[in-house]
Amino acid sequence: MSRKHFFILVLLVSISGFSQGMLLPVISIIFETNGESAAINGLHATGLYIGVLLASPFMEAPLRKLGFKPLIVMGGSIVILSLFGFIWLQSVWVWFLLRLFIGIGDHMLHFSTQTWVTSMSSKQNRGRNLSIYGLSFGLGFAAGPFMVPLVKLSPALPFIVSGCISLLAWLFVFLLQNAYPETSPHETQSDNSFRRFYQAILFAWVSFMPTFGYGFLETALNGSFPVYALRLGLSVDAVALILPAFAIGSIIFQFPLGILSDKYGRRNVLLVILLTGAFCFLIAGVFPFPYVIGCCFFIAGMAVGSTFTLGISFMTDLLPSHLLPAGNLLCGISFSLGSIFGPIAGGWYMQTFESANLFYLITLILAAVWLAIALGKPKSWPAAETYSSSS
Repeated sequence: MSRKHFFILVLLVSISGFSQGMLLPVISIIFETNGESAAINGLHATGLYIGVLLASPFMEAPLRKLGFKPLIVMGGSIVILSLFGFIWLQSVWVWFLLRLFIGIGDHMLHFSTQTWVTSMSSKQNRGRNLSIYGLSFGLGFAAGPFMVPLVKLSPALPFIVSGCISLLAWLFVFLLQNAYPETSPHETQSDNSFRRFYQAILFAWVSFMPTFGYGFLETALNGSFPVYALRLGLSVDAVALILPAFAIGSIIFQFPLGILSDKYGRRNVLLVILLTGAFCFLIAGVFPFPYVIGCCFFIAGMAVGSTFTLGISFMTDLLPSHLLPAGNLLCGISFSLGSIFGPIAGGWYMQTFESANLFYLITLILAAVWLAIALGKPKSWPAAETYSSSS
């Protein structure tokens, strides 16, 4: 993969991160200002991730048939059209459908670029390349919440800015030459996507836990935290400053953690960072003051802000190359399940318990993911290779 090729893929995913980082807090604050309940706010945030889940089972076959580039083109166009749709179609449930379409388009883009990067990276530099990939998404995601103050000028302005930037970045994809994912020499016509999903789950299920945890964390922080913060008495401007602290922390440590995972192993690094992140959110729950929360978000971002890319790297270590498209899809599915669970659990928790502390819920989920990785024992790479050869 040439530097230009890699740069374009990184640019695309950074703009995707920007639109997602903008979408969650902007809509949450618009709804809270309009008097929508926390439960409706949380349920609405799941639209994007329901779109991912709906599209996931049907994504692998088109990728194998059409290649990486056409899926990126289609996914980007769906996202751009949907972002501009928020300007003209102002309704709670129409916006839910637009979020669903953005989920489908974003997943087409992410799945294609992510599989392209993982399939063309060697084991020696996989952690580094995916950390750069994750870093680019994190940079975009960190910039997204800075669009929140634009809501004061006009509710449509954040969507206009995000749509225009996404359109400019999307045009670069036409400079790429199309390519196709690898196939196994042992694969027969009877093999299908669902069989490959089964094989990927069998040999790499534990690697899907970090992506689930990151999905929960992302939507709990960007979807539920703004509501929780306003109820704590924090201002909209304070939320706009606190939220990027997590993403900035992840940006600072994304690349070093990728290098460390290449050296010390993905599983070992994941266990350390998950424990660190859980402790940070526990402290934020015990001392819910603006500066403490901001510091805890920053340190937690340095730790668990890389769980998604480390989970993908972990999955890539465990699977043979012909199962990488299925493995990447399952990472996306587990991320989406966590992302759907995040706002629903956060919204229900705050709606049900008057003195609910969102940070305790986050700590509990991170601890559960840590236990799954610590106790889980997936089949090793040689077993996976033998199995795929005998299929």
